[in-house]
Amino acid sequence: MLKHLQRYLRSHPRTADAWAIAVAFGLAVYAGVEGTWGTTSDQLAWWPGVVLSALACVALWWRRRHPVAVVVIVALCVGPEVIYGYLTTPILLAPAMLALYWLAIETDRRTAHLYGLVLVVLVVPPSVLGDNFGNPVLAALNPAFFLFLPVAWGSALQARRAYLGSLYMRAELAERTREEEARRRVEEERVRIARELHDVVAHHLALANAQAGTAAHLVRRRPEQAERLITDLAGTTGSALRELKATVGLLRRPDEQGRSTEPSPGLGRLPELIAEHAAMGLAVTVSDEGEERPLAPGVDLTAYRIVQEALTNVGKHAATATARVTLSYAGNLLTITVADDGAGERATPAEDAPGGYGLIGMRERAHSAGGRFTAGRGPDGGFTVVAELPLNF
Repeated sequence: MLKHLQRYLRSHPRTADAWAIAVAFGLAVYAGVEGTWGTTSDQLAWWPGVVLSALACVALWWRRRHPVAVVVIVALCVGPEVIYGYLTTPILLAPAMLALYWLAIETDRRTAHLYGLVLVVLVVPPSVLGDNFGNPVLAALNPAFFLFLPVAWGSALQARRAYLGSLYMRAELAERTREEEARRRVEEERVRIARELHDVVAHHLALANAQAGTAAHLVRRRPEQAERLITDLAGTTGSALRELKATVGLLRRPDEQGRSTEPSPGLGRLPELIAEHAAMGLAVTVSDEGEERPLAPGVDLTAYRIVQEALTNVGKHAATATARVTLSYAGNLLTITVADDGAGERATPAEDAPGGYGLIGMRERAHSAGGRFTAGRGPDGGFTVVAELPLNF
């Protein structure tokens, strides 16, 4: 029953205000009628106290919009009551207590304490001089206590609300941060998968296109060589399909069946990559410097994709028949250098060409692995790609 009443009053604040004001008015009227209760005066009229209490309670209705003004009006009503000689009991001070409580809730602590002190100064001296309690100390402490009590209670409630509000804001910020982090990770995963798809499709389609074109050119004059190219074309497309299946398998949910179990490519597959380009007439030499060491899976994949993309760009853009790949192990770094011999004119780099993503993708891969990437023309006219990758990122 009490919970239902509390829920109703929270959803109907004006009704709660009306009930509180009505109770305060009833108490103040009782205090006015019984104004000579315990006093030395038997000729004290009751109607001034009732009128002043009514004015104070009417003013309480606007406490939400004008809390300071309401306290001032209530003080101007309660002060004359005490000066007139009414006994300063909590029931007489009920309108002032409500006004101070709502002031403490609606304003800052300093304002509430200031106006509480003003009311104490206004009420206590007449109460002590009237000596209605027969004890000056009690006459001073009684109204002071009951006037500061609602200020302390309201300030504590406001502090609790501020604390709960800060907790809510921090929880909301944490939730928003988690959502932003989740979105950032999703974006990073999308970019990573896009790079994988680009490298797989660009490399294998470039090889397949070159093999098909060469086979069509040789089918009449050199049918044996054309047949070998067509056989290699089947292997190229099959390899493309396997890598595409593995990449698309990253998009499946963990509980889905049939995911690809093929390991990610790495530098161990460089001989296959070199053989594919050799079939297209691009002679690639690979040299190692330093002691070869195992790589972390992510670094191994990044290194392979950079070499793959760089050689694909050589075949597409450079009029040359040779290229060099150097793998240098020094300290905690693997330095990959892919260079062509500079024979002939090179087309506009993929980074500058409309719709080109070759150099951009290689740079993103190197940075995502914690490394560095540079690419540019050499003094002899060739083009060189250099990537430095940490071995254990």
